[in-house]
Amino acid sequence: MSALYHQTNINVQEKANMIWNIADIIRGTFKPHEYGKVILPMTVLKRLNDTLLPTKDAVLKTCEEIKDFEVKEGFLESAAGYPFYNTSPFTFETLLNDPDHIEANFRKFIAGFSDNIQDIIKHFKFEHIISDLVGSTPEEDKLFYVIQEFNKPSSYMGPDAISTADMGYIFEELIRKFSESYNEEAGAHFTARDIIYLMTDLLVTEDEFDESPKTCYDMAMGTSQMLTCLTERIQQLDNKIEVSVFGQEFNPETFAIAKADMIIRGGKADNMRFGDTLINDQFKGYTFDYCISNPPFGVDWKVQKKAVDKENKLAEKGRFGVGLPKISDGQMLFTLNGISKLKDTGRLAIIHNGSPLFTGDAGSGPSEIRKYIIENDWLDAIVQLPNDLFYNTGITTYVWLISKNKSDERAGKVQLIDASNMYVKRRKSIGNKRVDLSTECREAIVKAYGEFSDKYYDYGEKSVESKVFDNEDFGFYKITVESPLKDDKGKIVMKKGKPAPDTSKRDTENVPLTEDIEEYFKREVLPYNPEAWIDEKKTTMGYEIPFTRHFYKYVAPEKSELIAERICAIESELTGSLKSLFGKNGE
Repeated sequence: MSALYHQTNINVQEKANMIWNIADIIRGTFKPHEYGKVILPMTVLKRLNDTLLPTKDAVLKTCEEIKDFEVKEGFLESAAGYPFYNTSPFTFETLLNDPDHIEANFRKFIAGFSDNIQDIIKHFKFEHIISDLVGSTPEEDKLFYVIQEFNKPSSYMGPDAISTADMGYIFEELIRKFSESYNEEAGAHFTARDIIYLMTDLLVTEDEFDESPKTCYDMAMGTSQMLTCLTERIQQLDNKIEVSVFGQEFNPETFAIAKADMIIRGGKADNMRFGDTLINDQFKGYTFDYCISNPPFGVDWKVQKKAVDKENKLAEKGRFGVGLPKISDGQMLFTLNGISKLKDTGRLAIIHNGSPLFTGDAGSGPSEIRKYIIENDWLDAIVQLPNDLFYNTGITTYVWLISKNKSDERAGKVQLIDASNMYVKRRKSIGNKRVDLSTECREAIVKAYGEFSDKYYDYGEKSVESKVFDNEDFGFYKITVESPLKDDKGKIVMKKGKPAPDTSKRDTENVPLTEDIEEYFKREVLPYNPEAWIDEKKTTMGYEIPFTRHFYKYVAPEKSELIAERICAIESELTGSLKSLFGKNGE
């Protein structure tokens, strides 16, 4: 089967466009954003059909021979030569021989596939799509014509003509087209390759490969393109490394795409699993070399709350024992899950918006999660990405890099990289995606990460800035400052021999971990409130990462005389325009 993995040098874009043009047949029956619901599963079925053609007779013969056997799967897989098979007598070609019964026969054809393929078809919800293709009248029937189009010689997809690698690229191109047809909704299940390539490069750039097998995991895999790109990147660095990928997805359709993509690429599709990661962890007890993910952010976890709370009570035995984020935003739960899935030498790259950097006061769930990550010395770096980089959002986003085994140079340190100005504008936007990370942009960001220093990288109109901090720089003590309660005569009210606090004047201060609390109090509080004291019982520790503040650049306001001159010039121009419009002979 090694022949399946060579490049056949076909035009991937051309082949994908040809398949996508089948949309012309289903136009009207389906809306543009629904074309993929037909084209993607049909492409999978045609690839499997053409792959199994040479062993079709052997499978049918074996099926007859073992019809009374209790366990049949192994025999049929052996006859097929693949970890999937089809026991129906039909192929795409023979289906066309009986147009009057094509729907019933096509359903029999699908029913003949092995269970792993049935799982894909089920999650594609393709049974309903077939009904829509057939319609309610003969005039509406599009199924025959779609199968006919897929059966043209130019649509042949056997592995002798299209390698597994090329078929993977074709299918990925179809997924991209499907995603882009959603425009602003595309980001719900598809992350553009330019972003993924940056994440993969940041993940592997510090590693020295010894050709040992690598495992990769995506907890919110969408269509599994992150796993595909990470595999590609590792094998570009060393093609002798065996890479195994594992992913979980809770959206049925995108799960079907991911599992189908894995089968098409010749991977182990059983490692693509369906379910909600937060409440139904399909990889309990597993650990991986790399985790890569773009989980949903700004989405509540009310549905998952009961299961998450239960696991939170397990403390260190559960994924979420350290703390819980706000119910309105569950993205930090995915961070905790990812960390729990890392080997002792593992690394995680995960995309977040700005809220995990600073939301939550000292002692709150989000702060405790940051404390847990930083005090364990797992936070390696955070990279601010350019705005307008994703299909479905234009907001500021960040890549968090977490490492269970930092290098000696990075131990006890956190690197922040501002790459918000490192992008190229797209000629045509897709949804909210108006900019790209070109190869040069990615290389500049990875260079800044690799050099690990306080440095500003000037690339003319583009720039990257790196700053390195000690872990303690992000921690603080939240102290409660009390002032004495006074009576009508201005005397301090005493209770049990101590001044009673005036709750209306109670205040708090955040004292950096790098400072002594008493020294800070003497310097910052007592000069302005000599009678104040610290309620030490209320002192808590917190962590936040004020990314924007660390990269803030002061811009001096324009001088008042220059502003006045500009206003006068505008007034003069406006007066001239009004005279020209309303005055006699311009006067």
